[in-house]
Amino acid sequence: MQKPTDKLKYWLAHPLTRDLPLDDPRTTELRRQVIRQNSFLMRVYQHWYDLLVDSVPAGSGHLLELGSGGGFLAERIPGLITSEIIFLDQSRIILDGQRLPFATASLKGILMTNVLHHIPSVRDFLSEAGRVTRPGGVISVIEPWHSEWANWVYKNFHHELFDPQAAEWEFESSGPVSSSNMALPWIIFQRDRDQFEREFPEWQLQRVIPLMPFAYLLSGGVSMRPLVPTWTYQLVYQVEKLLAGLMPRLAMFAHVVLVKKEIAGE
Repeated sequence: MQKPTDKLKYWLAHPLTRDLPLDDPRTTELRRQVIRQNSFLMRVYQHWYDLLVDSVPAGSGHLLELGSGGGFLAERIPGLITSEIIFLDQSRIILDGQRLPFATASLKGILMTNVLHHIPSVRDFLSEAGRVTRPGGVISVIEPWHSEWANWVYKNFHHELFDPQAAEWEFESSGPVSSSNMALPWIIFQRDRDQFEREFPEWQLQRVIPLMPFAYLLSGGVSMRPLVPTWTYQLVYQVEKLLAGLMPRLAMFAHVVLVKKEIAGE
């Protein structure tokens, strides 16, 4: 029996991609158009990209964006190595984040926007990232986060799995885009932080900033129609700033930064 929320989700779904499978490359290609046509969503991405850019260490070196999708981070970072796990015209290379085709210590950073929670074996990614990132380099990500508000929204209105009670970090892969656990970043970097630090001592968890309880949701994101007009963005942004002290209960996303530790003798 179809739930009332299912009907609402179908009506809210963006008409450009509503009837396309998530793993169809056309869905990701069209999401580039969805972002460009939604000025409110563009400003959300610009805010996220500000955070990512500010976290990049100074100096020269290669930066990899894992899962570039329909985004436009390459317009902010000249020379950015854009990548996807499926073929897209806009990506420079096709790769799997669990097996990175780069030399040891050849990158100064890996950047991601809503990608980490799609990686079936995140341990493989963290190990590979530790190999290819030089000391002082970063993994900087914007990811879904767990809070009371986010838990209700994601479980009722989002198509991806959100399971903060998952016992394991890994999950079965049913497709490159459709497989996920949106709660995975929170599980690794908050619930299981001690375990993360034991298993990956080469990474220092420098920053975890919960953020954005309303803006992305109201923008419609990449899969829904916008819920508010563009002119409300600044108002929503100011409201979120005023609610900064309540982010642990309200945040739907977080900015997480890992720094590769310096190795003695190098």
